Amino acid sequence: MTETPTIDTPQSGVFDRWAEVYDTQQNPLLSLEERTLTPLLPTALGKHWLDIGCGTGRWLHRLEALEPASLTGIDSSSTMLEHASSKLALQAVLIHGDCSSLPAEDCSQDCLLSSFVLSYLPDLPSFAAECARALKPGGCLLLSDMHPGTARERGWTRSFTVSGETFDIAAESPSLDEIVQAFTSAGFDLVTLLEPSFDAPERPLFERTGRLKEYEALTTVPAIYILKLKKRTPSKLSHRADSIQLTNTTWCIGSKDWQRGTLSTIEGRFAQHTEAPDSVLSSIDLSGFVLLPGLINAHDHLEFALFPNLGRSPSEAPYSNSAEWAREIHKLHAEIIDLHKRVPLETRVWWGAIRNLLCGVTTVCHHNPLHLECTLPDFPVRVVEDFGWAHSLDFAPDIADRFQAASSHLPFIIHAGEGVDVQARSELAALDDLGFLGPHTLLVHGLAFTPDDAALLNQRRTALILCPTSNQFLFHQTPANSFINGIDRVALGSDSPLTAAGDLLDEVNLLYREQHLDAATLFNLVTASPAEMLCLQEGEGHITPGARADLIAVRETPHNPADTLANLSFDQVELVLLAGRVQLASQTLYERLPFHLRDGLEPLEVAGNLRWLRAPITTLFESAEAVLGRGTLRLGGKEVHRVAAL
Repeated sequence: MTETPTIDTPQSGVFDRWAEVYDTQQNPLLSLEERTLTPLLPTALGKHWLDIGCGTGRWLHRLEALEPASLTGIDSSSTMLEHASSKLALQAVLIHGDCSSLPAEDCSQDCLLSSFVLSYLPDLPSFAAECARALKPGGCLLLSDMHPGTARERGWTRSFTVSGETFDIAAESPSLDEIVQAFTSAGFDLVTLLEPSFDAPERPLFERTGRLKEYEALTTVPAIYILKLKKRTPSKLSHRADSIQLTNTTWCIGSKDWQRGTLSTIEGRFAQHTEAPDSVLSSIDLSGFVLLPGLINAHDHLEFALFPNLGRSPSEAPYSNSAEWAREIHKLHAEIIDLHKRVPLETRVWWGAIRNLLCGVTTVCHHNPLHLECTLPDFPVRVVEDFGWAHSLDFAPDIADRFQAASSHLPFIIHAGEGVDVQARSELAALDDLGFLGPHTLLVHGLAFTPDDAALLNQRRTALILCPTSNQFLFHQTPANSFINGIDRVALGSDSPLTAAGDLLDEVNLLYREQHLDAATLFNLVTASPAEMLCLQEGEGHITPGARADLIAVRETPHNPADTLANLSFDQVELVLLAGRVQLASQTLYERLPFHLRDGLEPLEVAGNLRWLRAPITTLFESAEAVLGRGTLRLGGKEVHRVAAL
């Protein structure tokens, strides 16, 4: 632990005195903040964190236990830092300084936290710009403070008492609109804004200080605010290849019809269709191929792509519910799980993205903490970022806090009904009793749900994401066609290779070939329906002018688009474009690419099929095989091998 001295700020002496009693004060504002901000914390494991105005280390102490890659705190009070030092391990770095110059290199931090600091800052726009400088693209910024509206209305002041002497602290809170404007102007997007009131957990703190009437008056007004912001990622379009045109091709118009001609992409979006090619644009001749929209995978756990199926064999009795399965595999397969988890997380999420890319998925919803890698411009697929989530009723004790913390305008995703017993069947009613069902709630699995449950989902406008091969593996059954057709809002997900058969197309194939679900329905379950459910706004799931230029190319068939997709397997996907950039090509189409469009593509052999991918294949093999062994990798159950330079 180190400390770098700098010039004291005007109020640092006051804060030095406050440090004497700060940790012993019973402050309901801090209690409320800890209760409501904690569910918003992104994962700290392996991340670089900076606590701005860290005080006596209240948040640093919590973050330290979560194993960050680095942990730094800065505060203007040397005495506050002395108290922080006494409760932190040696790897934490404490800096004596102010917020006008953060102790971080440009774009070096994954997460910034600033608790009860903004109202002390004289120049909010400069502070916002400094935060933007220090954060990596896609990084998270968490802000909290006394609610400015309530503070003005009720005349709240900031003071503390030491040894019978009261000290006032000068503070001036900008309005929430001013705060949001300052940070959005500096390059941030607003993810969540909370304005919580005091509630039962804070009541004892008021009682002990004889202020119960004050508590009762404050339960209906916001006491603090919490902001979660994300630094904008540089537009992926700036990293895309030049605008291109796909000539001599045929593309789908919905699930039933094809259109033939020349299809162009301009700045990552589909342009108006034309009959004749433009001699100025780079061209890819797609004669003999047809184009489908890039698929949308509504449910995945990217970091488990290299894992094998873990669970009972088909000859053994099925599980009753997912909790039973989870307990059993951690008991019986702990060594396998521990081995695979030693592969670096960033490597595992890349392999998860490749698993999706190989089967034509261009947009995926990752149901776990968002890893920074998933936000980078060169990540192989687009990862949905704006949604709230909890794992399940069994494994999310903070589910109520998570639900309340999520934006009411974005999806909230949770596993439910994953099983066949009474416990699994009871979960829908439990979620309804909690008030969690609504048009922005997406439930995953729902195997235990009945036709009456389907009617409740429709009544609440709640959506359902199906993962049939996972259900088949665990419970030896899948949702019936009549149940699927009875739900208004439904989509498909691939789940993870821990339980699933392989990839999203395997989910499609099971429902089509074994259950004979209508092909047009299946087409919708991986295109338009998940786009609506996940609140995607850029035309994902469609090939239409102005939409994101996400598409897949497959060999020409006599079938309509829906039947073509329903019969598709990963080895038939020969070209994938993400926002107009070539992300995958078969050897046949690689040879048709202009040379400048091949730049950055690396070869990979998957189950005997050669594919060129825009991914650091060599690096990914080295990272994974260093743990799992050379020549052992299985991606969604399929063998993957390095390919010598061609």
